[in-house]
Amino acid sequence: MKNQQRWWVVFMLLVALALALVACGGTTTPETEEAAGEVEATAETAVEETAPEEEAPAEEAASGDKMTLGLWTHSAGNPNELAVIEQWVATFNAQSDKYEVVIESFPQESYNDSVAAASVAGSLPCIIDLDGPTVPNFAWSGYIQPLPLTEDDIAEIGLLDSAVGRYNGQVYSVGQFDVALLVFARKSILDQYEIRIPTLDAPWTEDEFQAALDTLKDSGEFEYALDLNAGNTGEWWSYAYSPLLQSFGGDLINRETMLEAEGVLNGPEALAWGQWFQNLFVGGYTPATPADDQGFLQGRIPLWYNGSWSATAVREQYGDDALFLPPPDLGNGPVIGAGSWQMGVTTSCSEEATPGAFEFVLSTVQPENIAMMSEATSLIPTSLAAAELTEGYAEGGPYRIFFDFAERFAKVRPETPGYLTISSQFEQAGLSIRDGGNVQDALDDAVDNIEQDIADNDGFGFGN
Repeated sequence: MKNQQRWWVVFMLLVALALALVACGGTTTPETEEAAGEVEATAETAVEETAPEEEAPAEEAASGDKMTLGLWTHSAGNPNELAVIEQWVATFNAQSDKYEVVIESFPQESYNDSVAAASVAGSLPCIIDLDGPTVPNFAWSGYIQPLPLTEDDIAEIGLLDSAVGRYNGQVYSVGQFDVALLVFARKSILDQYEIRIPTLDAPWTEDEFQAALDTLKDSGEFEYALDLNAGNTGEWWSYAYSPLLQSFGGDLINRETMLEAEGVLNGPEALAWGQWFQNLFVGGYTPATPADDQGFLQGRIPLWYNGSWSATAVREQYGDDALFLPPPDLGNGPVIGAGSWQMGVTTSCSEEATPGAFEFVLSTVQPENIAMMSEATSLIPTSLAAAELTEGYAEGGPYRIFFDFAERFAKVRPETPGYLTISSQFEQAGLSIRDGGNVQDALDDAVDNIEQDIADNDGFGFGN
């Protein structure tokens, strides 16, 4: 029964994060499906209907003199990304005398269901890709195994912190790309209104940011001063707005223990964030539910808080007038969300096959392989050595600033199996705050529900 409950948590987490931009790198905004609270019988029915008939892992089979390692990826709907993975596999297979990796690619819409069903059935392949925030849940549930990497190894490889999936002090996955949050602006407009252009080393302070918003709003030339994409739902709220909370000095959970949200999600710093955030809407600086995401690109809104995935469209629209600015420093430095798709090795992988699976996964974070993915997709490479091998992210490249943002400001979402509830509760609190609700009450309610979930799941493996 406990394994079944853990599977259901994993399944719902996959559903809730399925469409997050940080999870796929190719969509416009990270959105999610609502995670309905189904009864256990529903989960059992779902497993019966979708679980593979054969429960033995496919990678036990041999291909000629080589042992076959299955690899599942969500990239069937992203031809550029899939082509790179296929090249990684072809190179690995040509160099290995013992192992042969075989890809099975899924459209993202069906990938999560397939992974969830195979998890509980014990029929996962050796290698899977999975969204960064889901890694702790898979690890806690016993579906993936630690990689043979220490923190010293990670430092030697040079991976960004956002490219490493951890749970309870161990490394479970590594990633080859990420995205970054930023403020898009136009130099001509900031110059016109004598607003200082912030830099990596000197971002806007809270007072400067507010002054800029006041100036742009009071000009009467724009519909709003800022677009926060606040009409989005689901994972976007934690990914985009919890960094603003963290810049105020609050957080989603106490990261030292992962056992309580009291005092960090509803303390004085969080209250200050909530009041500031609410004023952006009730004060008329940003729309609560914008009609579309074209306000900045059409010149109706002068500032746009969004992700690096929109940089190409912005450059095409504004050329050299386009500015890529760091988020403001709201008291504790700029912070941006982090963590995208990563690769790990499952516990379904046999003892004989596991070394080969480890070998393949670690090969994907070699600088040339990370650079290959970045060149094909325009996503941020996850090591400096890889960045220097690319045209866009090398020193002086048009997108190098995004790598610098990721290196300096990125903060991964809480590495706990309870993240689904944390994310959902933060969204509910944020929506209430956006719509004029009592800030303290909204945060207190979120804390109560998060801590109840932690208690219901015996701390998710922490504190034992």
